[in-house]
Amino acid sequence: MKAFLSILIIFSLVVGLLIVGGSFYVVDMREQVIITRFQQIVGKPVTEAGLKFKMPFIDKVNRFSKTVMEWDGPATVIPTKEKVNIVVDTFARWQISDPLLFMKAVRDERSAQSRLKDVLESETKKVVAGHDFIEVIRSTKDRTVKVDDALVGTNTRVGKLTTISLGRPKLEEMILANAKPKIAIWGIQLLDVRVKRVNYNPDVLRTIYDRMTSERMQIAERFRSEGAGEAAKKLGEKERDLKEIESVAYKKVQEIEGSADAKATDIYAKAYNSSPQAAELFTFTKSMETLKKTISADTTLVLTTAGELLGFLKDPDPKPAVAP
Repeated sequence: MKAFLSILIIFSLVVGLLIVGGSFYVVDMREQVIITRFQQIVGKPVTEAGLKFKMPFIDKVNRFSKTVMEWDGPATVIPTKEKVNIVVDTFARWQISDPLLFMKAVRDERSAQSRLKDVLESETKKVVAGHDFIEVIRSTKDRTVKVDDALVGTNTRVGKLTTISLGRPKLEEMILANAKPKIAIWGIQLLDVRVKRVNYNPDVLRTIYDRMTSERMQIAERFRSEGAGEAAKKLGEKERDLKEIESVAYKKVQEIEGSADAKATDIYAKAYNSSPQAAELFTFTKSMETLKKTISADTTLVLTTAGELLGFLKDPDPKPAVAP
């Protein structure tokens, strides 16, 4: 009997603990809760944090986040207004604004992500397809670029931007405005939509890169051609200046040499006419200079001592001439 009572008491305690434990639940400050009983919603959503009461065993706690959540869509190929296929990658931020409506329409966050994908991809395609490619990639209307002075006045497109009317931020606002009311019927508040990345279709991307490379090569070749022409011009100016300097210098040298020769001739003439000894010394000196210029180590000459050049060898000590 005592054993039976002990078992009964223990059983009652366990059942009591289960009932008490099943009667309370905790709501986190980042959560909002809806209580369902036999698949039917009971009462209003619980949005305040704290310890809450429910019917044990028959009430179910359905928790939903109050925080801002992310939707990151897949990259999608979309044709623009001018039929240029581009890859657009978008993302969005959303929040459960009405948990009661959210639970009735969507049930859980996984289903919400799927619904968001359908609406946001559809609205993104509509907006992108209605505008030119430049509107999708440009972010500002009044953007200017610094242009190299060497490109001013040329026909190259470098440094020039196509004029836009809207720009990517405006297109993102259009996608948000179009999608927001369609998503609100599910108890979801769409907070923001952004284009994360825009790129060309991989099929034409290599062609675009090749064209860009070709344009840059043409610009580089033009710079090289202009540089070669300028270098040739500078070399021509250098050669002209050099010849002019050489001509002036040669003229100056000739003038100096002519003046020096005239002075030397005058000195020689005066010395020759001053006395017979001076005249003979002059003749001797000139003969030696002539021999020095004429005869080298490899020169073979057959001369007679009767000539003027070798006359001094025949009579090395000639008698001084008698003055007239």
